[in-house]
Amino acid sequence: MYRPALLLLLLLPSIVWANEVISGKVISVIDGNTFEIMTAEKESYKIMFFGIDSPELGQEFGEKAKDYLEKMILEKTISVEIQGKDRWGTRLGTFEINGEDPRIKLLEEGLAWTAERNPIEVLDGLKEKAKQEGKGLWKESEPVAPWTFRRQLTMQQLKTS
Repeated sequence: MYRPALLLLLLLPSIVWANEVISGKVISVIDGNTFEIMTAEKESYKIMFFGIDSPELGQEFGEKAKDYLEKMILEKTISVEIQGKDRWGTRLGTFEINGEDPRIKLLEEGLAWTAERNPIEVLDGLKEKAKQEGKGLWKESEPVAPWTFRRQLTMQQLKTS
């Protein structure tokens, strides 16, 4: 008889999490897919886009992706729907600004990859289109994905330790 109640208790954290919305002003753009917002209660949150990954700042097109995102969202008030957290605890979210999803704009300009694991099909199609058109980072003959770049940095740091 209390099985449905137990199931509800197990699912409750994911139900609550899925509906978390953080509203605030974008106070900094860290890179092409990461930004920080400040809420009205003066709490700051670092948020990464759910489903995409832009080049790191040390990579080709990393600064361009950051600059592009800054022009789009810096100093703007947004409401981010949180989709979960990454393995380091950073919130992953989505939002629209002026009716547009910044993830889509970054992908269309060739300034982002879709997620390494389980890419969202619609977003992956946009990445592939930019790739076929040779936009942004897809102008390079063999662009290095940001997750590969981060792994290479980690390996180099381990070797020098």
